[in-house]
Amino acid sequence: MIFYQIEAGGDRNFSYLMADKEGGKAALFDPSRDASHYMPLLERHGLEVLFIVVTHGHGDHTWGVSEAKRRTGGRIVAYKGSHVGADVKVGDGDTLELGSIVLEFIHTPGHTDDSICILGGKKLITGDTLFVGKVGGTDYGKGAKKEYHSLHKKLMTLDDDVEVYPGHDYGLEPTSTIGQERRTNPFILRESFESFVELKRNWLQYKREHGIP
Repeated sequence: MIFYQIEAGGDRNFSYLMADKEGGKAALFDPSRDASHYMPLLERHGLEVLFIVVTHGHGDHTWGVSEAKRRTGGRIVAYKGSHVGADVKVGDGDTLELGSIVLEFIHTPGHTDDSICILGGKKLITGDTLFVGKVGGTDYGKGAKKEYHSLHKKLMTLDDDVEVYPGHDYGLEPTSTIGQERRTNPFILRESFESFVELKRNWLQYKREHGIP
């Protein structure tokens, strides 16, 4: 597999490039609005972009989609309930073939209703659902409840060695694993939804007390 975590500008945004090394079939995830962040990589490896995947519909994750489609001809992929104009609409558990790589789509509402995470091999692109040591922003009601379910009933059921690649560089490190998040993420360690929301409400104070940037 060819895989790149790409600094995409904005508020410490990450975008990603994943490709089947043998067949040269590639996917871009939340591509930067600056095509110079990914075009040299595509050219270096001689890759053909099949898919341009959107993890959710917020502008800082969709801002480069049109330019990426214009430059690569890839098909835009988004959750079936998203407002994003997609060529391919996916639901929970759907898959797409990227050469020898199978992309599995996991619907993870909470941060937004159209949030998805994408598993390719052992690499999980989490958008704004799960960060390293943190989770995506929500309200304190229905959105938080959806996110809590998405985290515990979906992402935390994956194997410990699945690698976590978030949508922003908000953590102490740019990447993690499901096992590490299960053991150390303070939001995941909360034993009830009520305590999960309490941490959300008091996150700034918690960060100060624990020296978290």
